[in-house]
Amino acid sequence: MILGMNHFTVIAEDPQATMDFYTGMVGLKEGFRPDLGFPGAWLYGEDTKHAILHVYFDRPVPAQRAGVIDHMAFTAKGLREVKARFDAAGWKYDLRRQAGALWQLFCHDPNGAKVELDFDKAEEP
Repeated sequence: MILGMNHFTVIAEDPQATMDFYTGMVGLKEGFRPDLGFPGAWLYGEDTKHAILHVYFDRPVPAQRAGVIDHMAFTAKGLREVKARFDAAGWKYDLRRQAGALWQLFCHDPNGAKVELDFDKAEEP
């Protein structure tokens, strides 16, 4: 029986740019990662017990970057602050409001992975 999504994994073409994006722009936090015998990072949200994004630093990016996965989505908060970080960095994004529902900020990470950040409908940009 499936209990939920465990994590996503991103192959970092540029490890520093990838970490800057996910920690500085998106707001994840680097945390515990066991010695797996290869370089990488585990990133956490508010729940510091379960990493939600794993990053590989030692693998080539595949020619078909996205493969069959369209995007990864994160539940987020602080829309105004996140939008301000993206604006200050000149990072391209598409902010949409679902009819009567949540805000969605879509962008691409430095490796080409599509990322969705979902914010409560009560937040204002």
